[in-house]
Amino acid sequence: MSWLRRLTLRARLILIGTAGIGVGLAVGGLVLVTVLHVVLQRALDDGARQTAADVAGLVAQGHLTDPIPTTGTQIVQVLDGEGRVRAASVGADRLVPLLDPRRLAAARAGAVVAVDGESAGRDGRLRVVAAPAGTPGEPRTVVVAAPAQDLEAAVGTLRVALAVTYPLLLAALALLAWRVVGWTLRPVEALRRGAEEITGAEEITGAAGGGRLPVPDGRDEVHRLAVTLNGMLDRLEAARTRQRAFVGDAAHELRSPLASLCTQLEVAERLGERVPPADLLPEVDRLGRLVDGLLLLARADEGDPRLARRQPVELTALLATVAADHAAARVPVTAATGDPQWTVGDPDGLRRVVDNLVRNAVRHARSRVGLAAAPDAGGVAVTVVDDGPGIAPADRDRVFDRFTRLDDARARDGSAEGAGLGLAIVRELVRRHGGSVTLDDAGPGLRATVRLPAGSYGAPPADTGRRAEPAGGQLSAAGP
Repeated sequence: MSWLRRLTLRARLILIGTAGIGVGLAVGGLVLVTVLHVVLQRALDDGARQTAADVAGLVAQGHLTDPIPTTGTQIVQVLDGEGRVRAASVGADRLVPLLDPRRLAAARAGAVVAVDGESAGRDGRLRVVAAPAGTPGEPRTVVVAAPAQDLEAAVGTLRVALAVTYPLLLAALALLAWRVVGWTLRPVEALRRGAEEITGAEEITGAAGGGRLPVPDGRDEVHRLAVTLNGMLDRLEAARTRQRAFVGDAAHELRSPLASLCTQLEVAERLGERVPPADLLPEVDRLGRLVDGLLLLARADEGDPRLARRQPVELTALLATVAADHAAARVPVTAATGDPQWTVGDPDGLRRVVDNLVRNAVRHARSRVGLAAAPDAGGVAVTVVDDGPGIAPADRDRVFDRFTRLDDARARDGSAEGAGLGLAIVRELVRRHGGSVTLDDAGPGLRATVRLPAGSYGAPPADTGRRAEPAGGQLSAAGP
């Protein structure tokens, strides 16, 4: 069937449709011929039986004449108990019965017997029926033969008519279907030409996006396909735009620490002095954290299975550990105590989420940062609250975009988060855990709320190279 796949869609549809119509017409023609043959044959047999009954009535009344009057082309014989012809219609054989004794017995039993018409001097075949008549003392049998020549001629004429009209009708239907299918597929061809024009424009100009596929007026499947494809083009263009912006921003952010390192090394070389490692470590650390953040986001975009590790995590202990890590921060970081709050997820990823939120809060807080975990509508809510200036409502969603900084002139803290990746990493990791993150007023200050699905305590799964500890103790300050 490889040749069928090489045909166009229009040709395949026409071929399959025409084949189906052809089979349907053939079956319909066969059924028509069969039904007509059965109906005409039954009418012929019923007429012969009616004639036999009429003649039997004449025998019973003693009014039988010889020759027996008949209508049409029927042949009638009246036989006695010995099988001899006692009366016959005009043209019938008066010496030789139409049926031999075996066939006569079958006909008397109600069967219709077909015999060759040559025995009666007729063309074609005869359909013979028989009916008992007379008295027990003088039994008689009425035999009626009806020529089937007209029946067979009518059926043959129908067969010839069907044989002539069948291919003509099939060809006409195929031509009509070709035009109808072509008209139906015209919007698909328009979509193809539109896609070709978009591709050609991109090859010539080197710029992607901007083109749209034509949308047909009808509200059919092709219309929905065109709308879906245009939506896909919009998403692809948005993804390309984000990718170009991401690459540009990443290059810009990486250039700053590299330029600082190069400047210090060049100054030291000109002065003939050795650069103390302590002077380079802040920029190296900043560069490393920026690269780590970029790698984490790239892994998340690609669906890295290493970010999909799932095990029970106790969030109250996790918050206490993060608060202890920030004991030397410029403002106090405290974690509220309370009942254990469990979720299921990647301990390292959740640690990174809380750590990034705390770093962001410490950078802007005036005097304190507070952490807490509590049940929330069937899940668990982790809150990080600071008493800083907060964020305007119009900017609270935008700050989760990559490389977004509301104050580009502020001092950097030597981290990837200072480059505008911290909250982007938070949103991506929380999304992968099936949760959500929001920002709102803390009056004064800002409250970051991370909502996660609730979990239950259970033994962590075996993890190669790691020591079995409580979920909070398994975490490290490193990123993924």
